[in-house]
Amino acid sequence: VQLQASGGGLVQTGGSLRLSCATSGFAFDDYAIGWFRQAPGKEREFVAAITRRGRTTNYADSVKDRFTISRDSFKVYLQTDSLKAEDSGVYYCAARHWTGSQYSYWGQGTLVTVSS
Repeated sequence: VQLQASGGGLVQTGGSLRLSCATSGFAFDDYAIGWFRQAPGKEREFVAAITRRGRTTNYADSVKDRFTISRDSFKVYLQTDSLKAEDSGVYYCAARHWTGSQYSYWGQGTLVTVSS
């Protein structure tokens, strides 16, 4: 099982990044995918998630109307716009089976740094 996040980088306040999560080794269509982030010295927090067929999405209040999650064949994307300094952190993607409540597969993260 692999989930590989990419697309992070250094961006100025107000800028955009498109994060990607490439997956393999599991039945992608049976899994919801979530994005999480962790800033230095802080706990990991939920950012966004999309159901297995892509019909439903949900977002943390802090990113609503600025971030958009989407999915296609074996990949999930997180479009991040109007970035703020507080959006900085390592972003991770994770997979949760549609029948379960826990994210069982996690990828290594990609670093987003927003400079003010």
